[in-house]
Amino acid sequence: MEIARAAARLFVTQGLRATRAEDIAQAAGIAPRTFYRYFATKEEAVSPLYTAGAQRWTEAVRAAPADLPVPQALEHAVRHTLTPGPGVSAASWEWARTLIRLADTSPAVRKVWAGVCQASERTLAEVLATRATQRDDNVADAPPITPELRFAAAVASAAIRVAVEAWATSDAQADGPDGPAALALRNLAALRDFTWQTGPG
Repeated sequence: MEIARAAARLFVTQGLRATRAEDIAQAAGIAPRTFYRYFATKEEAVSPLYTAGAQRWTEAVRAAPADLPVPQALEHAVRHTLTPGPGVSAASWEWARTLIRLADTSPAVRKVWAGVCQASERTLAEVLATRATQRDDNVADAPPITPELRFAAAVASAAIRVAVEAWATSDAQADGPDGPAALALRNLAALRDFTWQTGPG
């Protein structure tokens, strides 16, 4: 994670174009050879930061009370992860804003961001499958990842991703009425009539 933080600091302070992988390695206190053992490109170095945020979100869905239906579990996770608090400070949210803006301006960083979002969507489908099992005492094992589960995870993931990206392109406060949590809750509210099916028909 130290390499990722060093990369983020350099991208913010001196710009993506002016930052070399060797600069990141030096800032992280490692040899360039070590850097390339973990990352193929300088842009990939921020992947752990994107991943950490995505994992917080999916784990919050997993940790939501088992009796909550999917829409409420998603809202619960939004309230616990997309606002500044004990887990992520307001300053950290400003770093997140900058990194997400980088994904909007750099095709290479956008590819990293898209990869993390896609992996998070797959994880969310697994989480929804587990939650379905918890709600059904007749199911001994986690159900397979059905097309319905994949679709539900894709819809939920898009609602959250679009909210975070929209906030990042603005100057709104992270905990304000146009912050990532508020935007995500509005997106989820717009999906109120969506059938959050977690199993076949």
